[in-house]
Amino acid sequence: MKPIRFHPEAEAELTAAIAYYEGERNGLGVDFRKNVEDMTGRIRRNPHLFPARSADGYRKCPIKRFPYVVYYLDLDGEVWIAAVVHQHRRPGYWKNRSPR
Repeated sequence: MKPIRFHPEAEAELTAAIAYYEGERNGLGVDFRKNVEDMTGRIRRNPHLFPARSADGYRKCPIKRFPYVVYYLDLDGEVWIAAVVHQHRRPGYWKNRSPR
């Protein structure tokens, strides 16, 4: 299994989404975090679980019950999470992020 590393902005996106959902209903943010943790665990065990989108190699993992996806790269020594993105807002804003 490869370790998971979040881009700092992806980590901030995750934290903001958890806070938003928790503010909407008590426990909903916890559910969101658990779903993201479950999916990143699956990615960690099998980074090729989701197909690469194109030549850039990014893979897109939907989050169950929520309109979010995780974009990630399967790198040699780790799985790098580029973004935790709401599906209906600002498409592609995260594409300039780099794992370096």
